[in-house]
Amino acid sequence: MPRRARPGLTPLAVLLAIAACGGPAAPAPARAPAPARAPARAPQPAGRSPSAISRMICTPKTAAEIAQVMGARAAVAPPTWAAHLYSCGYRYGEGTMVLSVKELSSWPQTYAHFDQLAGALHETTPVKGLGQGAFIVRDGSVVVRKDWKILLVDISGVHGEVGSPPRPPGEVALYVAQVILGCWAGD
Repeated sequence: MPRRARPGLTPLAVLLAIAACGGPAAPAPARAPAPARAPARAPQPAGRSPSAISRMICTPKTAAEIAQVMGARAAVAPPTWAAHLYSCGYRYGEGTMVLSVKELSSWPQTYAHFDQLAGALHETTPVKGLGQGAFIVRDGSVVVRKDWKILLVDISGVHGEVGSPPRPPGEVALYVAQVILGCWAGD
């Protein structure tokens, strides 16, 4: 019987993500038109080019941090930027995981896109303590909302366990989301 990704954060993954990026992520606002507690820097609207936070998902530094947590290196495909979506593929022997960040320009846009993804991708399990809202989908992929950005760790292209020790795709997606969110301090 295959293992399933467990919702929630594992202490080791959180510590590794925080150590890799130098500090915890900014506090999450309540689901309201504006954050209950203002972050150090207000969210920035989507622009002509991807933000530094979005570009971070495809950098060699992030690839190295993910490899350290997963115990497996990936070949990272060149990133793309279209319709305010920044993405790249992480190729493993077992298939390709795609990381993407959708940049939006307001809280209502962000909530609407997050809710649309929940329906379109068939949300199965909410994840507490990850970003400002997160869920797992049927194939184990993970969607996370943080400020005016939505991270998708699409694991649908990975077939089999990855890493050392070997982890099922859904667990890989959750670990990768934790690493990425540990580096996002706000934008």
